[in-house]
Amino acid sequence: MSTHTKVAVITGASQGIGAELVKAYVAAGYKVVANSRSIPPSGDPNVATVAGDISSPEVAERLIATAVERFGRVDTLVNNAGIFTAKPFTGFTLEDWNANIGTNLAGFFFVTQQAIRQMEAQGSGHVVQISTSLVDQPINGVPAVLASLTKGGLNGATKSLAIEYAGRGIRVNAVALGIIKTPMHAPETHAALSTLHPLGRIGEVSEAVDAVLFLEKAGFVTGEILHVDGGQAAGHW
Repeated sequence: MSTHTKVAVITGASQGIGAELVKAYVAAGYKVVANSRSIPPSGDPNVATVAGDISSPEVAERLIATAVERFGRVDTLVNNAGIFTAKPFTGFTLEDWNANIGTNLAGFFFVTQQAIRQMEAQGSGHVVQISTSLVDQPINGVPAVLASLTKGGLNGATKSLAIEYAGRGIRVNAVALGIIKTPMHAPETHAALSTLHPLGRIGEVSEAVDAVLFLEKAGFVTGEILHVDGGQAAGHW
């Protein structure tokens, strides 16, 4: 049995779900490398931070290099960084396109390449994407084609990578979320947003974190898109 201390790399880690994932992985005994565009240095010896735009290949390379140099390995990558732009399809701009493709797809692609190279050398690893249930169940009144396009790409890549690397000890999964109570959503919007979920409420950050930790422990699960969405993906209501 391996006795090494496990290491998790988490993107989009300065607030909301990402910040809570950092705390949860540290509490589970992991060393953590945390990234966001402007994340400050950490005073916790178990946490290293790497500031920078994850859509940059250089930042992705530096993020994984920091994990290896500081803590010796990479056991888990959580691709949490993401943006959501809700607009009518014809209202999307080139800036919207570049921002969504850059963060949601390029950010996933470059850092996951670097992480899997390291995991292959170790003979094990786990990659988790944060996706959205809107990919499977669009909602009338929530125009979100760029979210479906980019996060749908993550869902497809999750299954493809799970099969490609299953024989090399690397699992790949995703958590498809409904609306979660993060700083992205002002408190005065919570009541209206609750109606978009069959369970009649929006999700808590802790519930998103619990889903990622479940997949972390579920060694026989790979290629899974785990919906944590109050029933949203199950059908119309």
